[in-house]
Amino acid sequence: MNKDHLQGLIAAPFTPMHKDGSLHVEIIPAYYAMLKANNVNGAFICGSTGEGVSMTSAEKIKVIEAWTNCTKKDPGFTVMPLLGGTSVQDCKELAVRARQAGVDAVSFTAPFYFKPANVSMLAQACMEVASAVPDLPFYYYHIPVLTGVNFPMIDLLKEISDKIPNFKGIKYTHEDFMDFLSCLQFKDGKYDMLWGRDENMLPALAVGAKGAVGSTFNYAAPLYYKLIDAFNKGKLEDARILQQKSINMIELLGKYGGIAAGKAYMKLIGLDCGEFRLPVKNMSSSDFDLFKKDVDQLGFNSFCSERATTT
Repeated sequence: MNKDHLQGLIAAPFTPMHKDGSLHVEIIPAYYAMLKANNVNGAFICGSTGEGVSMTSAEKIKVIEAWTNCTKKDPGFTVMPLLGGTSVQDCKELAVRARQAGVDAVSFTAPFYFKPANVSMLAQACMEVASAVPDLPFYYYHIPVLTGVNFPMIDLLKEISDKIPNFKGIKYTHEDFMDFLSCLQFKDGKYDMLWGRDENMLPALAVGAKGAVGSTFNYAAPLYYKLIDAFNKGKLEDARILQQKSINMIELLGKYGGIAAGKAYMKLIGLDCGEFRLPVKNMSSSDFDLFKKDVDQLGFNSFCSERATTT
């Protein structure tokens, strides 16, 4: 399904797990309802937050189908899976299966074991995967802190522009604002540039970002919509205060072990997504008690996402 330029907040959902580490896809309809209730415009699934690298292809298909089954009647909600980034062939096969399931777009990140030697080789990998689903919007996922592949994205745009008809843009999870702005301006804003650093949203808005993909949008979407509204109204001091709330919230992720602490935030809004798979370290029960006290001091309840009422 072709969509216009993506705007607003797109969540990077956690993949729900049972206590034994198996998939808990049965709660994904409630997850989708919660995101909709908080005005989130889409789900970037099976990405970093979604533990895509820790799942088999068969498991990714189950997650994809669970999301598309409950969103297929909602044309305003975008479902985009990250296909992967080690085996190009696996990514192509998964792209075809994702298309059959009814996703709205697909995304691909740089191979991070055998890394591309230069931008040209990265572009070739993108072209190979995108060609498997020529009628689906294709996005590149730039996250050099995890892939170790850090070419300027303006160089990638120049390399693939007009070579991949279904190329739509980049999910940009990096802090190079000079490069990001150059990409935004490229060919009069032809491509979507989706900001991926929640703690830096305010400066991204200042250079022109219109859409963002983030993990904290799962449990604190109202905070970011308030930030965007303050920025749009020129209330920069209010926007800075709201961004600092975001920073304080995200700092607790680092304090309590990293990415897995995001699922602890989800428990606090009433949607238990279980724990992360190995080798990610999860929070102990005693740490969770300390975490809750720290979260209370943030005033989390004043800006957290509201869970949808389910029947």
